[in-house]
Amino acid sequence: MLGEKHNLEHEFPHHVERIALLKENNADFRTMAEEYHSLDKQIRVLELNSLPIEDISFTTLKKQRAYLKDCLHQMLEG
Repeated sequence: MLGEKHNLEHEFPHHVERIALLKENNADFRTMAEEYHSLDKQIRVLELNSLPIEDISFTTLKKQRAYLKDCLHQMLEG
């Protein structure tokens, strides 16, 4: 769905406490989470405002977000 939020707390509701703990105590997790949230916001703005962007560029942003989500999920499960 266009404009849908994909923040970590929404994506991993059973890890909300661990997300907060890792953001506070793990610089790598915090940096990746910030980049993930930034990409998510950028994608939502593009979707909601129908801003011109090439399909390949938009797909690249979504792939980057998915990659970060996978990395963050691994850290949450680890």
